[in-house]
Amino acid sequence: MDFRRLLRGPLLRRLGNHSRRNRIYKALRELGRVVRTVTLLRYLSEPQLRDQITAITNRTEAFHGFAAHLMIGGQLISHNDPDYQERVVKFNELIANCAIYSTALDITDAANALAAEGHVVDPDDLATISPLITRTIRRFGNWIVDTTPPQNIVATRLDLTPRALFPAAPV
Repeated sequence: MDFRRLLRGPLLRRLGNHSRRNRIYKALRELGRVVRTVTLLRYLSEPQLRDQITAITNRTEAFHGFAAHLMIGGQLISHNDPDYQERVVKFNELIANCAIYSTALDITDAANALAAEGHVVDPDDLATISPLITRTIRRFGNWIVDTTPPQNIVATRLDLTPRALFPAAPV
């Protein structure tokens, strides 16, 4: 087999027939088994890796739960068209990301206001606040969309030390 000229179609046909005589299929199958075994052994022997995987899994599941909360009409997508289903899922993720961004901006504004008043804001305390807040989102009802740009500049950076990042402008 000449790998310089091998296209995707013939390669998939050659590997996809599950033939016991196919040496490439056998080699790739065994390589996959080795990779899975090594990953499983690392997972069992390294508590730090387990904690990292658990944290990432929990964060991902929290996002999916948040996106499911925002999905109007529930989890059922009425059309069988894969393109339509993909658009619905992507639009739902876009709405979820916009809601998370808006909540993160609100948290940033609140933390900056507290720091400007002289309160000590601990970054470790801020790390425990999740932007996946569902109770402040109006899922049903009238939505007012204002397309005019905001008059003031939105602060997207934390200024935990009063006026450390953004010194007061001369008046």
